[in-house]
Amino acid sequence: MPNKTDGIYFELQPRPTKGDDGRPLLYAQPVTGHKYNMDDIDDFCAKYRHTSKGEMQRLFSLLEEVVTMWVSEGNRVETPFGSFAPKLKLLGEHTDPARVTGIDVMYGGIDYIPSKQFVADADCSLHGFRLKKRRVGNSQMHDAEAMEMAIRKSTVNGYITISNFMWASGLKYGSAKRYLDSLCKGANPRLRCYQEGRTWHYVFRKDMPTE
Repeated sequence: MPNKTDGIYFELQPRPTKGDDGRPLLYAQPVTGHKYNMDDIDDFCAKYRHTSKGEMQRLFSLLEEVVTMWVSEGNRVETPFGSFAPKLKLLGEHTDPARVTGIDVMYGGIDYIPSKQFVADADCSLHGFRLKKRRVGNSQMHDAEAMEMAIRKSTVNGYITISNFMWASGLKYGSAKRYLDSLCKGANPRLRCYQEGRTWHYVFRKDMPTE
């Protein structure tokens, strides 16, 4: 079957749980193609929806003012986008309602429930979907050849830094550091590390500077 050449891009990421084959179960998430802001909305509506320049900016600013005013008073406000209400957090662990007072409660953000119509109007399945070819999570960590190539690419002036290894391997900071640290462990570690200023340097054992 030929690859789909149109539709919305999605990527695969690993879940914490594993399947019967011992590998992480996957989930799909959209690949953000472009991030639109209020200026984009205002420009689009002025050009294609017969509004005046700045009208959408003023409308949303007024809507935000009124909605937050009512939400801050403890109300739920329904809009075409959905409803908004304050979320509360109970500080500490309590079992006796009689011992809970106002000082035990704090503001915890906004509870947003999208309207059914908004969800239906935003349905992106009409365009179809296509997979964005990229690594799944940190799957490259299990590819010995890929990691060896990343080690070679990130070795500069005789040592490896975490930032260089991140660039060469595609791993995020925590994963890159854990992988390099793993090479410093065991009965016969391949690397050793030392710190210069705020930067960790990883060197092959034979290149480790003497103290």
